[in-house]
Amino acid sequence: MIKIKTKEEIEIMRESALVVSKTLGMLAKEVKPGVSTLYLDKLAEEFIREQGAIPGFLGLYDFPNTLCMSPNSQVVHGIPNKTPLKEGDIISIDCGALKNDFYGDHAYTFAIGEVDEETKKLLEITKQSLYVGIREFKAGNRVGDVGFAIQNFTEKHGYGVVRELVGHGLGRKMHEDPEMPNYGKRGRGKKFVEGMVVAIEPMTNMGTHKIRQHADGWTITTLDNKPSAHFEHDVAIVNGKPELLSTFKYINKALGIETNEEDEFRAEPLVV
Repeated sequence: MIKIKTKEEIEIMRESALVVSKTLGMLAKEVKPGVSTLYLDKLAEEFIREQGAIPGFLGLYDFPNTLCMSPNSQVVHGIPNKTPLKEGDIISIDCGALKNDFYGDHAYTFAIGEVDEETKKLLEITKQSLYVGIREFKAGNRVGDVGFAIQNFTEKHGYGVVRELVGHGLGRKMHEDPEMPNYGKRGRGKKFVEGMVVAIEPMTNMGTHKIRQHADGWTITTLDNKPSAHFEHDVAIVNGKPELLSTFKYINKALGIETNEEDEFRAEPLVV
């Protein structure tokens, strides 16, 4: 059952989402060659707790860490370890936080130093596909409209759209209805209404859309071992339109990136 949020609850959720946004912004300065994902995980846990929140992933379904850290061919759910990141790697960092009984949950894929042009394009197209999907998350549309938009945009560029892993509703639980696939048909699925909050999160592979799960029960990689990218935002329907609760602006500030890509999804400019 879809749980509709009041305006007051949406504002509380915005606070939870911004804890995650600030955490990813803090990590953006630390993600570099020679650093281990386990070190970044510890930084994130400390930072989230300093914000008066609780790491949302730690212990959830028995996950052992604060962050899902998925480098290169890992799609999602990678477990932090002591292996140092290398120049030319990419890494998806998925982070959650629980504050005032509501969750925030979003993700960003970082380039480690200089990456090749083919990988840069994968990251850019995956991030663009996120906003393509968000535009379809509005009152009267349906789940399939978001999935179709993401799939159509991504596959036009020759990439594989993961089928087995999806976005989701968000609220007092990390995963609520509805499921939000990154593929689908227009006009299909549950209808969007005022007060819905979801996490939209394209997972895009450079090659095949097929994946495999590893023996640890968590790590998921592309079947052909080509790179995968993952970007995620928390979005609410406010006055019939999509409004971002999370932001990449803290990341952009840390990395010196200038963009107005989020502005159309905000009633008021967000200053960081």
